[in-house]
Amino acid sequence: MSTRVTATADDPVIETREQLLAPMIGGEKPPQAWRIGTEHEKFVYDVNTHAAPSHDEPGGIRDLLLALTEFGWQPVEERGPDGTINVIAMSGPDGTVSLEPAGQLELSGAPLETLHQTCAETGRHLDQVKTIGAKTGKGFLGLGMWPDKARADLPMMPKGRYKIMADHMPRVGTLGLDMMLRTSTIQVNLDYRSEADMVKKFRVGLALQPLATALFANSPFTEGKPNGYLSYRSHIWSDTDPHRTGMLPFVFEDGFGYDRYVDYMLDVPMYFVFRDGRYLDAAGLSFRDFLAGKLSILPGELPTESDWIDHLSTAFPEVRLKSFLEMRGADGGPWNRICALPAFWVGLLYCSDSLDAAWDLVKHWSIDEREDLRNAVPKLALDAKVPGGGTLQGFGKEVLEIAEAGLRRRNRLNSMGDNETGFLGPLREIVASGKVPAQRLLDRYHGAWHGDVSRIYAEESF
Repeated sequence: MSTRVTATADDPVIETREQLLAPMIGGEKPPQAWRIGTEHEKFVYDVNTHAAPSHDEPGGIRDLLLALTEFGWQPVEERGPDGTINVIAMSGPDGTVSLEPAGQLELSGAPLETLHQTCAETGRHLDQVKTIGAKTGKGFLGLGMWPDKARADLPMMPKGRYKIMADHMPRVGTLGLDMMLRTSTIQVNLDYRSEADMVKKFRVGLALQPLATALFANSPFTEGKPNGYLSYRSHIWSDTDPHRTGMLPFVFEDGFGYDRYVDYMLDVPMYFVFRDGRYLDAAGLSFRDFLAGKLSILPGELPTESDWIDHLSTAFPEVRLKSFLEMRGADGGPWNRICALPAFWVGLLYCSDSLDAAWDLVKHWSIDEREDLRNAVPKLALDAKVPGGGTLQGFGKEVLEIAEAGLRRRNRLNSMGDNETGFLGPLREIVASGKVPAQRLLDRYHGAWHGDVSRIYAEESF
């Protein structure tokens, strides 16, 4: 989730519908200006005890962040409710290193031209945090969910919006706190050239998001035991907050575009308003009321354009639209899968021939068929049935061929003359075997680990 710590100097009040549409319209770019933004989270733990460090403890999350100054990063601070100033992120040439609610460390990478650059950025980041971790006794784990931690074992980071969200989550679902505290993901942010291009990419992204979830399924344990799912992280989203999650059936309706998405976001309940360096609790209130000057916590006040940008970051559907499209279906994982997720989506969405081919595969699926597939994948992964017959394993082979062809046509080469198709290698291996990462973890749990999930720290850390 985005980080904002100061008011914007030039922040116009919203007075027209056009201002609500502006972020989406402003995201339009010609293909030569399309970029790849990759976000990836990881769990931080003490190498001796496997405990999750708090923000303020010696050698904890704050100290980890500040240690990044060694590599040229600069602190981003936020004033807490008690007036204390907290380091909540670091800014640098590779983007932003920020905190998820329980201290999951996230790199929100810079917008880059090629997957070669994306993977190099990922490698730099991991080298940096591992260097710092070695000095402070911290390790970093790439999974979709904490394998052994209860909610009570985990700290809450001192970001104002997280307190508001944590208070609100139990009112709207049973698993929202698990989403905040116990999960970790990989995401990819991609561009579009026009409203029509956005619509097609949005539809393909939503329809194929269950395949991405299956390929990256990597969260089979809860509190030290198998939980009956392959991507429990994905299951968690099904009972987090129905007002701001899901497969967005309206995206497939005739006439969908920026205007319809604005209506959706106006119906998503608010979380907060940022004023004078603080987050004000607006959980459950209506942005429509805000536009009418009727927000109960700020009576008579109208929202600014920054308020709208903030609000756009508080919906969590499987694909999210801001001034770019976010692909949100993947569990966290190791270095090679961080590189594989953008390769998957770039191959499908950044080549018009591949985008057309992918759309041809899914355009006849009904709302119910898409929903059924999404609901089946957290437990079944590649064994889930696809509309029309067959399993996601066979279907995935076809989709990966389309993605590979798209990357070949892009023909973005590194200094060795290699194109970007090699980044799909881990996904090709998963589809060929039919065994997703979570199933391999379960095999080890029931085999060599003898039921001891703590072995995961030695084998799955970065």
